[in-house]
Amino acid sequence: MKKWTFPEEFLHFVWRSKRFEMTSLCTTLGQPLQIVHFGQYNSDAGPDFREARIRVDDTLWVGNVEIHIRASDWTAHRHHLDPAYDNVILHVVWEEDLPLFRSNGERLPTLELEGRVAPSIWQVYQDLRYQSAWPACRFHFHDAPAVVVQSWIERLMVERLEQKTKILEPLLAELQNDWESLLYRQIARSMGLAVNADPMEHLARLSPIQLLWKYRDQQTLVEAFLFGQAGMLERGFEDEYPKELKEHYRFLCKKHGLQPMNPSAWKFSRLRPAAFPTVRIAQLAALVCQSPRWFGELIHTGEWSSIQYFFHQLAVSWYWHSHYQFDKLSVPHLCQIGDDTIELVVINALSPVSFLYGAKNSATRFQTQALAFLENLPPESNRIIREWKALGVQPASAGQSQALLHWRKNYCDPKKCLECAVGGAILK
Repeated sequence: MKKWTFPEEFLHFVWRSKRFEMTSLCTTLGQPLQIVHFGQYNSDAGPDFREARIRVDDTLWVGNVEIHIRASDWTAHRHHLDPAYDNVILHVVWEEDLPLFRSNGERLPTLELEGRVAPSIWQVYQDLRYQSAWPACRFHFHDAPAVVVQSWIERLMVERLEQKTKILEPLLAELQNDWESLLYRQIARSMGLAVNADPMEHLARLSPIQLLWKYRDQQTLVEAFLFGQAGMLERGFEDEYPKELKEHYRFLCKKHGLQPMNPSAWKFSRLRPAAFPTVRIAQLAALVCQSPRWFGELIHTGEWSSIQYFFHQLAVSWYWHSHYQFDKLSVPHLCQIGDDTIELVVINALSPVSFLYGAKNSATRFQTQALAFLENLPPESNRIIREWKALGVQPASAGQSQALLHWRKNYCDPKKCLECAVGGAILK
């Protein structure tokens, strides 16, 4: 292996996965070295591995481990000026080109890895790093044991939910821990599908659920509120129904000081009529009028049959059973939320909100419920999932298909093979 032609992350992987020769270890001063605990990998600022334990000669040291290609990188990175590195007990390098000393004058124990890493590990890593096909490990993928692949997918299911809940935490804080409002916004976003997710969430932000519930006994007013805030009542109309909504919205504007959003935010092209934003807003209005206890009925109950009933019993106003847009008559049709949309709501709203609620309230049953929501739904079908299937990975549930989407986005695409359990198994 040529000197210093590899990234530092490779040595992180070698240390974390113990992929180096560990017999007769000693420091660069010849002191016997025993690694009792390799430490916890630190992806944030500060030393690379925390809470490590090593024995140098007969002395047990507890502290941090820092890793560099060359010892001189310590000063190049200005660690000698950072108090966060005072507790480093071992410097792990490929080559010690410069002796290092602590502030008290003691030599910093250093371990050289040159000559202790099998060239084959580096070669496979190079194959992964510079592979242009997807995934980078496609020609090595089946070298990983099936149990490793399965356990990794299960881990990614949880990681995916954790990632989603991190996005929700600032919103929950903004809403002053109002779980009903959080769930309402996430359901609205999910109903918009990918094309209109952002406009639907913005509409929900401009139309607080607590305010809408004041008019839940008058569905026409709720529709006027939502369609008006969506900016869809600004033009002239031929049909009497949108004219009526427009009049109601004028009253609501004066009463509540409302400001509508820009109607150009809404997308209709390449959507089935049943997924038009007009239809979704009408369905959202029906949900608002149906129940003032969304969180209790959907999260606390947590039963799939109850969730289906909640969405299937919608009473969407009569106008939308013969229209998909204002002033455009269509053949009569049902205006209910389909199972495909319900599944998306469960995946993108109910499951992450339930998981976050469990985490915030130390109630593990809600986190278990969030995973059960996903495991009881069929896997999603899209281009990325089809590519995984072509590789021989067959998701059995929505939880597993979510894990595969997360795998590709967060590990495969950015080539984080060294942080992937399957990549680690291949390199082993």
